[in-house]
Amino acid sequence: MPRFVVEADGGSRGNPGPAGYGAVVLDPATGETLAERAEFIGVATNNVAEYKGLIAGLTAARELAPDATVLVRMDSKLVVEQMSGRWKIKHPDMKPLAARAAKILPRAQVTYEWIPRERNKHADRLANEAMDAGKRGEQWEPSRSTAFAAAPPAGPPGDAAKGAAAVRAAMASGGGTGTRAAAAAGAGADTLSGATDAPSGDAQARAAEAAAVRAASAVARDTDTLFGAAEAPAEAPAGADGTGPRPAAGSDGGHAARTAAGTGTGTGWGPDMGAPATFVLLRHGETALTPQKRFSGSGGTDPELSPAGRRQAASVAEALAARGTVQAVVSSPLRRCRETAQAVADRLGLPVAVEEGLRETDFGAWEGLTFAEVRERFPDDLQAWLDSPKAAPTGGGESFTAVTRRVSAARDRLLSAHAGRTVLLVTHVTPVKTLVRLALGAPPESLFKMELSAASLSAVAYYADGNASVRLLNDTSHLR
Repeated sequence: MPRFVVEADGGSRGNPGPAGYGAVVLDPATGETLAERAEFIGVATNNVAEYKGLIAGLTAARELAPDATVLVRMDSKLVVEQMSGRWKIKHPDMKPLAARAAKILPRAQVTYEWIPRERNKHADRLANEAMDAGKRGEQWEPSRSTAFAAAPPAGPPGDAAKGAAAVRAAMASGGGTGTRAAAAAGAGADTLSGATDAPSGDAQARAAEAAAVRAASAVARDTDTLFGAAEAPAEAPAGADGTGPRPAAGSDGGHAARTAAGTGTGTGWGPDMGAPATFVLLRHGETALTPQKRFSGSGGTDPELSPAGRRQAASVAEALAARGTVQAVVSSPLRRCRETAQAVADRLGLPVAVEEGLRETDFGAWEGLTFAEVRERFPDDLQAWLDSPKAAPTGGGESFTAVTRRVSAARDRLLSAHAGRTVLLVTHVTPVKTLVRLALGAPPESLFKMELSAASLSAVAYYADGNASVRLLNDTSHLR
């Protein structure tokens, strides 16, 4: 009896919003891609899209072999538990979809397994390709798929059409799983696939099958990483804010810049570091002080968002909801950031955590003044501050060296708490510039060359070896 693995996923940019699904059928012995399915389905919820991905994957498996036993792997706990019969299906939109999925193959032929999202990258990317196609007013086409780039000729996984053809040829000749694996991947697959041909009631055969599935999954994940699936989504943005010409400076506390300038491992075509933690950096929306370009740090009046700032926060919330990549929201303790963060979090259905280390610089006696007013009143102090990151503003403010130590410590705490996740950090000019500078391994004076706007987005990805990659800087497209 043929055996397949079906991996399926669905997504909605807005929940509900523009939605799509992706599904792939794999040979459990070789990791060979046998079939791919994806479709833009219009406006729907995540759960509806996930169920439709399941239906598409099971249908594709049935088309290959109606008598196949299928292991369905999904990162939707809801779908897996409901289809396994452990959770009741209460939502009216889910009941007909679940019933439809249950009728595709006999219940005895299908089992379900939950997997983490990072192990469902093939189906996830197919779903995103379908949504991207829908955004262009098109439908997904297999010929344009980049979800699973062709592997090197020596091994799996291979082309979906080629794999399906191999299955049909093997079945036509009466071959079982072992014949199918040999046709798809050559003699190297015989050992794994031969074990899975034992009768289904045999415990040794079941163990061998499970081992084959795990091995195939590992091959798939490794190949996926090689072709960039471990990269954070390109949509994931990050922000910067930039009022006036102030630089950030100082030592980095020893995380990204130190390794980036070191051995050179983990960059370019280096080893697989797994999914990075991605910080989406959002500068807060405007306050009454922002258009006037006044120093507004952590030692002043803690202003609220202006009407324009609230509109900006709403716009960025919609943009991030459409992208659908943010998994957690963290804010500076200052009011303008907390208000911006709450607008986004409410739209995403997430809580807001506060990180003290993300607050803006304390500008001392300069709070509320323009750059020109500071230059007129405190010319020597201003010049010293511009010349050295160790100089503090007049009246006991905070030097950029001190800010860098504080921001670096906050960064490391957040990386420890959110490994492999995409996290929105809502903060200020100096923290954003500092994080970008440290990620680049750039000197303090590089901050003078960054343009950062209110409610702008930037992004930095952090890898397990300590290296970092700046993905985006000062994106304001969502405000136009």
